Amino acid sequence: MKERWLPAGVFAGTLFAVNIIARIVVRLAAGKDDGKQIWIGLVELIAVGVVALVAAVLWVRRLPMPRAVGDLVVGVLVGGLLSTLVGPFISGGKVFGDGFGYFMTQMFYYAAVCGLGALFGTLGIMVVGLDYKSQSWKRYATVIQSQPRKVARR
Repeated sequence: MKERWLPAGVFAGTLFAVNIIARIVVRLAAGKDDGKQIWIGLVELIAVGVVALVAAVLWVRRLPMPRAVGDLVVGVLVGGLLSTLVGPFISGGKVFGDGFGYFMTQMFYYAAVCGLGALFGTLGIMVVGLDYKSQSWKRYATVIQSQPRKVARR
């Protein structure tokens, strides 16, 4: 069980850590300056997308697509929930301080950025032919080509 869910947990923890670091930087460096807060938030979203891209590249190369997508979805959901439910306590806010709609908007943005990062990583690996299925077909072709041709006799 540990080998199955540990990678998704590490991925979710990494997403959460990126969010926490951004919240701490906003709290210490930005203060009340909205421009700095938006800039740090944008950098955080790019970092979250890059983390999702790297996770997709690593998992799509060595796992079948349904499992890789499942692990990515679980990691994004857990990381997003941690970031939106626990993150505001670190930055001195309230979870539902701006309403449930704002909470859902945050979750949607988080899922969209992670989804785009994972999509780009997956497509990049598939384009260069390094995904799990392409490698399986390549191994199969190598085995078939290495066998001698059968000659028909009369």
